[in-house]
Amino acid sequence: MSRRTPALIAAAVLLPLALTACSTPKGDEPTGNKAAAKSDGFPYTVTNCGVTTTFKAPPKRVVTMNQHVTEIMLELGLAKSLVGTAYLDDKVLPKYEKDYASVPVIAKEYPSYEQVLATNPDFVYGGYASAFAAGDGRGREALKKSGIETRLNTESCAKADTPMETLYEEVREVGRTFGVTDRAEAWIKQAEADNAATAEKLKDLKALPVFVYDSGDKTAFTAGGKGIGNELIKRAGGTNVFADLDKSFGDASWENVVARKPEAIVIYDYGSTTVEQKKKRLLGDPALADIPAIQNKRFAVMPLSDAVLGVRVPAAVEKLAAQLHPAATTS
Repeated sequence: MSRRTPALIAAAVLLPLALTACSTPKGDEPTGNKAAAKSDGFPYTVTNCGVTTTFKAPPKRVVTMNQHVTEIMLELGLAKSLVGTAYLDDKVLPKYEKDYASVPVIAKEYPSYEQVLATNPDFVYGGYASAFAAGDGRGREALKKSGIETRLNTESCAKADTPMETLYEEVREVGRTFGVTDRAEAWIKQAEADNAATAEKLKDLKALPVFVYDSGDKTAFTAGGKGIGNELIKRAGGTNVFADLDKSFGDASWENVVARKPEAIVIYDYGSTTVEQKKKRLLGDPALADIPAIQNKRFAVMPLSDAVLGVRVPAAVEKLAAQLHPAATTS
């Protein structure tokens, strides 16, 4: 699970770009592509996880690493900009299947630095901090030296709780970077409406104490208070019993799981360990027998890709709410 462990990203400071237009007398400004780019919102400068980048035009050859950022690109209609992708946790959503199939998969998990360079990208978009692991040669500074700009999904560098607004800003900044602001804003508007509709259904309900079981045997690897997973639980009518864990994901002792008495357990579904195997592990542990969620066999299931900072989140809130509060969400 190390790919989802937040890490500090070293800031790569770009030298200011000297724009010819700045010194050109008014009336003699350049025309054609440069003028068009400027009218479409370029140059565009953005600071992402400590790295400031100025784009004079949208990137044209993009590699994505990790499923949730790949799906952001596909949702914004940017499949033709992708020259490579890597690392799925589960299947892409059906509506993305055709576009996803058109993109070369350059590695099952993380590609090597050489595999990335072989696609001749001008931009790499990573979902987790581990996508840019310097020890594997894929550090943001190393890619920058090769002429490749980068973006890291902001959940990996969040310094506080990651509310839904952080997701909106992630989509908005990607939309600006690729010159598709209208598509980004349309998605945000619909997401806000979907979230409001779910909130209306749950407004009179008491929050249910929830424990997230991602994985783990000696300790429980769970959702902490910083990630969108915590926000998702709140919006679905739950209270994350490990919201005080100061990270998106982290380990908790089983003694603490018992002490916090969750009334429902959310299982993250991904990888080679099945949901049924995870349930069996939890139900078969005598130390957990007194937990209300275990006594009542009250489980909810979420694909991992629903529980990270990506375009699945608004629908995931509704789906989780339906599992935690079926009577309130049935219409």
